Amino acid sequence: MSTQSADKPSPVTPSASPGIAVFLKLAPLTLAVFVAFLTIGLQLPVLPLHLHDALGMDATVIGAVVGAQFTAALLTRSWAGNFADLRGAKRAVVAGFISASLSGLVYLGSLAVLDHPAWSVGVLLMGRLLLALGESLIVTGTMSWGIGLVGPQHGGKVMAWLGIAIYAAFGAGAPIGVAISRAYSFSGIAVVSVVLPLLALLVVAVLRPVPASASRRTPFYQVLGAVWAPGLGLALASVGFGVITAFIALLFSARSWGDSALAFSAFGVAFISARLLFSHLPDKLGGARVALVCVIIEAAGQLLIWQADSAGLAYLGTALTGFGYSLAFPGFGVEAMRRAPPQTRGLAMGAYVAFLDISLGITSPLAGALASASDVSAVYLASAIAVGLAVVVAWGLMRSPAPRATGR
Repeated sequence: MSTQSADKPSPVTPSASPGIAVFLKLAPLTLAVFVAFLTIGLQLPVLPLHLHDALGMDATVIGAVVGAQFTAALLTRSWAGNFADLRGAKRAVVAGFISASLSGLVYLGSLAVLDHPAWSVGVLLMGRLLLALGESLIVTGTMSWGIGLVGPQHGGKVMAWLGIAIYAAFGAGAPIGVAISRAYSFSGIAVVSVVLPLLALLVVAVLRPVPASASRRTPFYQVLGAVWAPGLGLALASVGFGVITAFIALLFSARSWGDSALAFSAFGVAFISARLLFSHLPDKLGGARVALVCVIIEAAGQLLIWQADSAGLAYLGTALTGFGYSLAFPGFGVEAMRRAPPQTRGLAMGAYVAFLDISLGITSPLAGALASASDVSAVYLASAIAVGLAVVVAWGLMRSPAPRATGR
């Protein structure tokens, strides 16, 4: 099958500017991703409490069940990428929504065996694996689909807008999940987890597909060799995000600064603002150049948190971290896309996102060990060093630029 037809964007509407036309084409995908990822967001604060309070599980079991989604998502990135390339991005996305919806049905099944906690946990674990498979298909498929709709020259915008949808869903989903759990217990969470992915499926049902970009399966290692350098940059930059989500509340508690909610808000507002205002820059200026500036800003934010002697400085540090990290993902992502063969677009995005999975998976335990051995603020010094290494990666990518992508 010709890769030219798969990569060729649809014509831009003459009455709309290119930027508006790109946004309008991506809007249904962005909305669908937001709705679907609410399923994950609303479970974040509720599932650990259900495992502890209703099933009597300890921290080890809770960590294993919650972390199973990360492990399964990492292990399915390659399969999901090849599925999108061979079967088409729309089919991958539809399959992802169905898998996520089925996870909610499995959650409901776990409630039927509450009298046998070990069985209930086992059923919940099956639901987490289905959710992880759905998440892999949705992320990989929507990125490939979006790039196919608007062209590789707008790949940075695709990653930026879909990222906004994902992080906004996480932020909005948590309080929604708490409210549903208080009103309807975990059964309400399970029911909503069935419904939300189906609503997302309705959003994309009428959206035109793009042709499959590959005619045969590509070995994962071949694409990994092309994207490992941008992926390494993403992994190092993601350490800053990981320590904000895992340890900022502990830092506020240790320093008696009160509620850390505003720190998360500062991160989120800065993150989304940067993407709304500057999502066009990786495509226009080059991904490595944008990533270089952004990881410097992120590292400065981590250093500010490390040295903060007041909540106000910590808020500023989290805002700088959010602003910098926001465009690091599409910045390094544009470089990954330009270095991978065009017919492996889905697999390349899956391999690239896998570096984020790995980073978040190892950051929390390593940073936790450091905090136990030293002080929680030391976590942010170590993170600043890791993010600083991403500066080196971005500089290296600038020195060896990939061919600029075109719409062909």
